[in-house]
Amino acid sequence: MMLGKKKKENMLTMKPVLKEEYRLETGSGEGLILVIPRTSWLERLSIRWLNQPDAIRVQLDDLGSFVLTYCNGKATVREIADGLEKVFGEKAKPVLPRLVQYLRIAETNSWIAMKPSTR
Repeated sequence: MMLGKKKKENMLTMKPVLKEEYRLETGSGEGLILVIPRTSWLERLSIRWLNQPDAIRVQLDDLGSFVLTYCNGKATVREIADGLEKVFGEKAKPVLPRLVQYLRIAETNSWIAMKPSTR
């Protein structure tokens, strides 16, 4: 047994989960809107005193909407990739590199958390 070595999880078996406090809404155009509430003390002050919006709204395209809809902790990255390819076909190509990059960006922005799959 080697100390200090972490077992790396296979990205395809990970299950992305949208943060609980965030929600998806239907928008007026194509795709969904990701609503991110502003809850830090500084944001609450700016909302109250500077009449700032109480949430950040991010307009998603149809591919991003599809991906975040399936970030429910039940679907693996592989299953999401298969769904993208099935629904969007050529529009989603190359599926895996784009999906992995999108999920990394979403995780960096704290929109999602990646959970290891339990078998």
